[in-house]
Amino acid sequence: MNLNEEKCAKYALIQEMMDTVEIVKRFNPDQTKEVAQKIKSVGRLLLTGEGSSRIFPAKNAIRKALSWGLDLQIITEGSRQAADYDLAKFAVFCASNSGRTKEVVLLAQKLAEMNKNNRFALTANEGTLLEEACSETFVLTCGWEQAVAATKSVIEQALFYESLLWNMDSKSNLIEREKLHQKIEQALTMPIDPQIIEAAAKAPTIYFAGYNDGVAEELTLKTNEITRKKSDYLEGTYAVHGIEEVMDPNDIIFIVDPIAEEIEKFQEVLAKGVGLKVVAISPNETPFINIRTPDANEMNPYVFLCAGWNLLIEIGLTLGINLDKPERARKVGNEFIG
Repeated sequence: MNLNEEKCAKYALIQEMMDTVEIVKRFNPDQTKEVAQKIKSVGRLLLTGEGSSRIFPAKNAIRKALSWGLDLQIITEGSRQAADYDLAKFAVFCASNSGRTKEVVLLAQKLAEMNKNNRFALTANEGTLLEEACSETFVLTCGWEQAVAATKSVIEQALFYESLLWNMDSKSNLIEREKLHQKIEQALTMPIDPQIIEAAAKAPTIYFAGYNDGVAEELTLKTNEITRKKSDYLEGTYAVHGIEEVMDPNDIIFIVDPIAEEIEKFQEVLAKGVGLKVVAISPNETPFINIRTPDANEMNPYVFLCAGWNLLIEIGLTLGINLDKPERARKVGNEFIG
């Protein structure tokens, strides 16, 4: 992906992906110091939203909190389902870039009617319905995205949520955080083997597998929006527990950060059994075809996501897709009118 090439420069989506580098570089974790202490005192946090505003930002935070053993319970759920829960003992962060996503606004309004004070909003706009319904609102610096597919906002939302954890506990590596923007730029611009692009462009279905931290799942969604191809997210070892029965040898699967103990099984069932093309997105060499990413250690999920964007852009360009405007997908999935 190269903005200096005419085929890339004309798309807002690619420009917004590249904007991520500067957004990460200037991200200020101090903005969450006070709210982090409020959440820490509550001890329980729900991260809600719809689509890209929830998948990677929330699940990345959950994985980090559990990996670090923080004394904080974090859960995530779509806003409709979350509205059925007893949230009396939870702080709630409601994420909606537009601030007009119907499900999110209605949940925030319900919490307000219950006089629940620890309800926070994360948006890319000021003066929204969501802000009116929340006790405190944080506005992203990335601004409103022109392309339908959310990109730079996803990374900033994830950094925002993760910074809550940084401000509760000093387990995060500051050096890795300060280098992250450089690693992201490398991931966005590194060349990808044309044979991988060609195989993915021809594949009936593109699969993503990996940790339940939002990366593979978010790339699955972005595959639909950017390449218009069918895709599926296979959490953990789901890819070798039955779905191989309906896989096509012409399909392709991208395994994000393969777990060493699972590689042999993936080789046996998918590469040999199905005859599937298996590609690893990883900083490490694997027995599969490899998309080697720069190593950012604990910040790797951000790098993997951006490498995946790079991949999907190349597939979309190969297919001659208008990257900015899907035919059916909307910028605001379900807008609150009223």
